Amino acid sequence: MRTDEQIKIDGFQALSEKLDPVELERFVVMINREKFDYTKWRENLFEDMTIEEISAAAEKYVKDKYCR
Repeated sequence: MRTDEQIKIDGFQALSEKLDPVELERFVVMINREKFDYTKWRENLFEDMTIEEISAAAEKYVKDKYCR
């Protein structure tokens, strides 16, 4: 099992791959400022996508990550 510190490091690394430093800081501030309900956020994350679109995105993610 990974430690909280390892998860934080990997989380920030993942965010830094998609966000520039200013956007990353803004994201952290937003999460800390708002009452953020991760479970509720996840419920609505894919509401505008069909199951086929979600499946295609998942397949692409796995292919890009593991089949290089």
